Amino acid sequence: MMADDLATGSGVPGGSDAAAILLMLLPDDEAADVLARLEPDEVQHLGAAMFGIANVSEAEVNGVLDMFVTRAKQRTTLGFGAEHQIKSMMERALGSERAENVLARITPPQRSSALDALKWMDAETITGLIQHEHPQIAALVLAHLDPAIAAEVLQLLDESLQADVIYRIATLGNVTAEALEDLERLLMRQVTRATTGGTTMRRGGATEAAKIVNATRTATEQRVIRQLAKLDKILARTIEDEMFVFDNLYEIEEKHLGTLFRQVDNELLVIALKGCEDRLKAKILGCMSSRAAQSIQDAIEEKGPMRLSEVQDAQKEILATARRLAEAGTIMLGGKGDDYV
Repeated sequence: MMADDLATGSGVPGGSDAAAILLMLLPDDEAADVLARLEPDEVQHLGAAMFGIANVSEAEVNGVLDMFVTRAKQRTTLGFGAEHQIKSMMERALGSERAENVLARITPPQRSSALDALKWMDAETITGLIQHEHPQIAALVLAHLDPAIAAEVLQLLDESLQADVIYRIATLGNVTAEALEDLERLLMRQVTRATTGGTTMRRGGATEAAKIVNATRTATEQRVIRQLAKLDKILARTIEDEMFVFDNLYEIEEKHLGTLFRQVDNELLVIALKGCEDRLKAKILGCMSSRAAQSIQDAIEEKGPMRLSEVQDAQKEILATARRLAEAGTIMLGGKGDDYV
C-alpha cells in the first residue's frame, strides 16, 4: 500500500504522515523489510516524513490504525504468490515438460538487480562506471535512470560523447537480454539474469532522450542539440519538439512572453489558444492590452469547434517562433535559471 493511498480528510494524519506513523509502530526488522521493498524516492520521502512527525496524539495513532485496517479489509490476496499457483496449474494440465515450455514464453521477465542498483547510485558513481565504456553502454544506462539523474550523468561525461549518447538513447528501441546481461556484468561484476534468450525490453526513444536533455543546463542542452543535428537533423528536431511543448510557455517571464506574441499573427494565436490550459491562456492574454486581450477572447469564442491537428499545428508554429527568438537572444525560454547571470 502506497503512502498516498492513506490520504484522508477526516483530521486523521494522511499520506506520508500516516505511512510514517505505521512504520514507526513496527519493530525495526519489520520496518526495514517494508523499506527494502520501496523505490529510492519513496524511501527518501517516507524517511523525511518520519523525521517530521512530532507530538502525535494517541487519538491520531488510533485513527491511522483504524484507517489502515479498513483499507486492508478492502483488499484481496488475489494475485499474491501467483507465479507458484500458475506453475502448479500448468503442470497438472500439461505435464512438467510442456508446462515449462509454455511458462518460458509467458512468464514476465524479472527485472535485473543491476538496474535496481542504479537507482541507489549517485551521478558521480554511475559516471565512473560508464565513462570508459562504449557509448551504447552509456546510453543503455542513462535510459534506465530518472531523467534528472541521467542529466547529471550526461553533463559529467566528456562533452565529445554527450550528443552521441543522446542519439543512441533516442534510437535505442528494443534491448536484448544479452545486452542487459552485459550491463549486469558492468555494474555488479556478475551475471545473475535467469530470463530466456529471446526476451527484449523497450527502452529509450526520442521522448526519453528529450527528458534527459531537458534536465541539463542550457549550455549543455544547446551544445548537444547542435551536435545531434549534425548526426541526424530530423531526430534533433523531434527531440526539440518533445523538449519544448506549448504548455512550457507558462514558464516564460511576462516581458518575454509579450515579445513573443508581438511576433505572432492574431489568427494563429486564436487557433493555438483553443487547445491550451486556462492558466496559460490567462497569462498570455495578461501580457496584452485589455482591448487586445478582449479581442482575442471574443475571436476564440466565435471560432467554434476545430480539429485538434489544426490547433497543434498552430502551437508548433508559435513554438518554432519562440525557439528562433531564443536562439537570437531576443527572449529567454525559462526553466534553466541556474544559467542566468
